[in-house]
Amino acid sequence: MRLLLILFMLLSFADAKEKTVQQVFNVQTTKVKLISDAKSIKSFGFVKVDESRVYDVSPRFSGFVEVLYADKTYKKVSKGEELVKVYSPEVLKAKDDYLNTMNYTKDRPNKTMLESARTKLSLLNIPDAEINQIIKSKKTTSFTTINSPSDGYIFKKALNNNSAFNAKNVLFQVVNLDKVWVEIKIHQNQFEALQNIKDYTLSTPSLKQTFKATRENLYPELDPKEESFTLRLSLDNKNNLLKPGMYITAIMSTDATSYLTLPATAVMRKNGKFYVFVVGEYEGEYAPLEVDVEVLNTDTYIIKSELNEGDEVVNNALFMMDSDAQVNGLY
Repeated sequence: MRLLLILFMLLSFADAKEKTVQQVFNVQTTKVKLISDAKSIKSFGFVKVDESRVYDVSPRFSGFVEVLYADKTYKKVSKGEELVKVYSPEVLKAKDDYLNTMNYTKDRPNKTMLESARTKLSLLNIPDAEINQIIKSKKTTSFTTINSPSDGYIFKKALNNNSAFNAKNVLFQVVNLDKVWVEIKIHQNQFEALQNIKDYTLSTPSLKQTFKATRENLYPELDPKEESFTLRLSLDNKNNLLKPGMYITAIMSTDATSYLTLPATAVMRKNGKFYVFVVGEYEGEYAPLEVDVEVLNTDTYIIKSELNEGDEVVNNALFMMDSDAQVNGLY
C-alpha cells in the first residue's frame, strides 16, 4: 500500500514539473506591423515678448507733464490713444512759427516756406491732428499730446504727475502681444532630428487649449552648461492669452510616415547588433535573424531591413532562444 502511495506521489510530481516546464517555455509570438506615425520631440520653454513689437516712446523735445493718462504700468492702450498731455516751449514755438508762416504766405504765397514750417512740427513728432487743428482754428494751443504708437500694454513708465522730461528720454514702453515668441531648449543630440520637424504644438498648465506655432530661428550658440540650443518659435496671440514668462510644453512632430514595427520585447541586442527570432516552418522551430532597427519610442522599434509586414517572430523568453541558438551554432 505504501509502495503504491509513493508511486502516485512520484507520478503527480512529474506531471506538475512537466506543466511547470511547459509554462516556462510557453513561447509567445507577434507579427511585424505596418503603422503610420509621426516622430516627435518634447521640450520645454517660456513665452517671450516679440522684440519687433516693442515700442519705446521717446519725445524729440523736452517738456513738463500736464495730464498723465497712462498712469499705471501694464495698462492696456490702443494705437493713437493719448498717453500724456505735455507743455513744451520748443513745440509751442514751432506751432507759433507755423501759424505765423500761414498768415504771412496767405498774401505772399510761398509753398516751400509753408511746407518747411510744417515739416519742423512733423519732425518733432507732433500728431497730424494737432497740426490740422492749427490750420482749421487759426490759433495754437499751449499743450501737445504724446500718443501710443501701437496697441499693447504699458510695460514701462518713467513719468509721474507733474514730471519733467528731456528729449530722448524713454517715457513709456508699449508692448504688443498680438504675436509672441516661445523660446525652447533643444539638446544637441536632438539637433539632427530637428531638421525634419514640421509641426509645433504648444500647451501650458495655465490654459486648457493648445496652440500652433511656426519656427522662427535656431540661435547659433550652444549653452555649454545645458548642452542645448535655443529654438525660437512664433505664434499668433490675438486674444493675448499667452503672457510673457508663462511655462510652455512643446511637442514637435514630423509628418506622418509609414513604418514596419515590432514591440521592444521582440528585439534582442547582442554584441552591438540586433536580432529577432523568426518562427520556422515546423512547430517549435525558431531561428535568429539580424535586423537593422531604429527606436520609434520607448516601447517600439522601427524595422528597417530583413522583415516584411506579417512576418511572425518570438515576443518573449529571448534569453532562452539565444541560449538555444548558441548551443545549436546558429550564430
